[in-house]
Amino acid sequence: MPSYSDALALFHEWTQTESLRRHGYAVEASMAELARRQGADVETWRIAGLLHDLDYERHPAPEEHPEVGVAELERRGYPEAVRTAILGHAPYLGVPRESDMAKALFAADELSGFVTAVAHVRPGGLEGMTPRSVMKKLKDKRFAAAVSRDDIRQGAEELGLDLSDLVQIVIDGMRREASRLGFA
Repeated sequence: MPSYSDALALFHEWTQTESLRRHGYAVEASMAELARRQGADVETWRIAGLLHDLDYERHPAPEEHPEVGVAELERRGYPEAVRTAILGHAPYLGVPRESDMAKALFAADELSGFVTAVAHVRPGGLEGMTPRSVMKKLKDKRFAAAVSRDDIRQGAEELGLDLSDLVQIVIDGMRREASRLGFA
């Protein structure tokens, strides 16, 4: 399997916008925290989180994303488990999320984006953020309206976690990397 350094170089090659890079970093941080708590391979889960939207800038249409990126990952020797997890994060593909990594990636994707949105409207960013404040914003359908609340709830269910517990895990993971995410 390519190293994390290889994955980061590939990510930077394919992803130019700062906002999409920060989203990749946020999902990566959330995946690392989920892996730590499940005793999984942190580096592999980080790589899956970092690369899940690899092709989104170049190929944002559902007919191409994330399949174009996954084909590139296959060409470069990334393992099937990582590729399948990335395919599974796109519900419209219908790829079953059978592995813990695939379930975690689906759960982390939308929620990491939502936590980022909440952090941007708080004076302290991620500092002092609680699941309660995130849960309150989830109820406001106008706030970060493009984020699928159904996907967030389904992600927690697939992991067998209470939603507020998953929110805390994502906050903790992102807080560890707050400076990289632009919140320090």
